[in-house]
Amino acid sequence: MHDPGISAVALTETGQAHLTIPLETERLKLRAFSPEDVDAVHAYQGLTEVARYQYWEPRSRDEVAMEVAKWAEPDGPPEAPASMVFAVTLKSSGVLVGDMVLLFRDWDARQGEIGFSFHPAHGGQGYATEAARAVMDLGFFHFNLHRIFGRCDARNDRSWALMQRLGMRREAHFREHALFKGVWDEEFYYAILQREWADLRGGAT
Repeated sequence: MHDPGISAVALTETGQAHLTIPLETERLKLRAFSPEDVDAVHAYQGLTEVARYQYWEPRSRDEVAMEVAKWAEPDGPPEAPASMVFAVTLKSSGVLVGDMVLLFRDWDARQGEIGFSFHPAHGGQGYATEAARAVMDLGFFHFNLHRIFGRCDARNDRSWALMQRLGMRREAHFREHALFKGVWDEEFYYAILQREWADLRGGAT
């Protein structure tokens, strides 16, 4: 059976998924961003270790404020957004520990992409995995995506280990395919199909 304890969406008896924002899991609440989140986001996006494998350098508070303002605005119509960005907070305290994004890359082919960034002070507790499962449920069971993929620098072992924990398979290893921060990079692509995700999640469709 579908496990509501770590699910973003509730399923009716007919298998239809209903979306409720914020998304809630056993320990987390994934909500929309607001201007009050700037300092909490800057606390990790301003860190060199967090920016190391991102396309941006450590962000200033003003840069974070501009990003949070964009995240807080709807990115397209509710039934077919271009992206959805969530502030990941602890249910117990309301503390913001990271962010999750679901990008809708091709609506005709029902292709999505996940991305994530978390404060290292809250690492090692399974929060990123729990939040990612909720967002994957959202993509597959509410928006009916056929495939969700993720990509990361091959050196970013925490990122690709998370995708492996989600049950995603490594589909590609690009070697020296682009210049990244002045050096040739290597990038992993991971992906999973809707039917495979449903099997992992106990048969939900």
